[in-house]
Amino acid sequence: MERDIYEEDHEAFRDLVKDFVKRHVTHETIEKWDADGEVDRATMLAAGEAGIIGLSVPEEFGGAGMLQDFRFRAVVNEEVIAAGAGSLAGAFGIQDDLAVPYLVHMGTQEQKAKWLPRMATGEVIGALAMTEPGAGSDLRGIKTTAKKTDGGYIVNGAKTFISSGATADLVVTFVKTGEGNRPDAFSLVLLEDGMEGFEHGKKLHKMGFQGHDTAELSFSDVFVPDENLIGGVEGKGFVQLMMNLPLERLSIGVAGAAAAQAALDWTVAYTKDREAFGERIIDFQNTRFKIADMATTVDALWAYVDRALLAYSQGKLSAEEAAKVKFWATEREWEVLDTGVQLHGGYGYITEYPIARAFLDARVHRIYGGTNEIMREIVGRQIAGKR
Repeated sequence: MERDIYEEDHEAFRDLVKDFVKRHVTHETIEKWDADGEVDRATMLAAGEAGIIGLSVPEEFGGAGMLQDFRFRAVVNEEVIAAGAGSLAGAFGIQDDLAVPYLVHMGTQEQKAKWLPRMATGEVIGALAMTEPGAGSDLRGIKTTAKKTDGGYIVNGAKTFISSGATADLVVTFVKTGEGNRPDAFSLVLLEDGMEGFEHGKKLHKMGFQGHDTAELSFSDVFVPDENLIGGVEGKGFVQLMMNLPLERLSIGVAGAAAAQAALDWTVAYTKDREAFGERIIDFQNTRFKIADMATTVDALWAYVDRALLAYSQGKLSAEEAAKVKFWATEREWEVLDTGVQLHGGYGYITEYPIARAFLDARVHRIYGGTNEIMREIVGRQIAGKR
């Protein structure tokens, strides 16, 4: 089914992204990212030079100024994931969909001027630190504290499962600045690489996204100046997180749809090329039935995700709708990828093939950004009229 949400500007941008992928995303570079456990800084700088990161950064700060139209980010996801580079798509997503928006939407003018130009070029890598060893989806259970002192805050605590955590220069960090677990007891602060007492832990070994670093972070009496308090206002951290979560969850849903599309394309190509018992695999009725299911699921998935993309661009995507998109898209992604791996046979289990890597990458989509169980709870509570 033909998609109709993209306009001429989006398709022109797609050509630019395709050119970047052709020049910078190869089997060799993907293997290098996997071996190193991170996307190299040169690739991020090249993305900045090409203008495919920092898309929501206002033009006055060196970005593309595409503040609300997430369709441009969707194009990046589609093309990078189609190339089998899920780790690169993840690195771009953390930069553009998690770190940058807090400064664009909530930062002070001084914070924007200091950080956004270098985030748009890829010179500064950003991350978001919420999860802790004892607090995942339950954000009010965090233990990391920021105690007020002269000229700033003293931060103590630890974060875990932080995407881009090993390479990040700037970390938007969720901390406790008050007593109890009321929403106004939390704030967001900017921790900078090199601050005394701020340590990047070793990279965590994951089943998927091998080429995108994930790490633990620790804070021991880290002094954070007042000017690093997001928005310059204490006690707004919980509200600020809630404001950006729809975008984060839409981003994951788009990535899921892009991965499902890529899995379908890879599977069709493989089954047309591979033979068994003297026939192409696609010529077996069972194969065609399975691919028909995959293709129909992908069409339905895009129809839903595209609707959400337009709603976000119009400022109409609610937290509940974003939760629906996140859990439904990633569940369908998993089904399509699983079928694709099966139709690849033994080769689908070999990570030299992009569908195997995409299968491993996809597992976390149902966990991070809020587990799919939490997404269902958000939707269910809204329907039940509970808050």
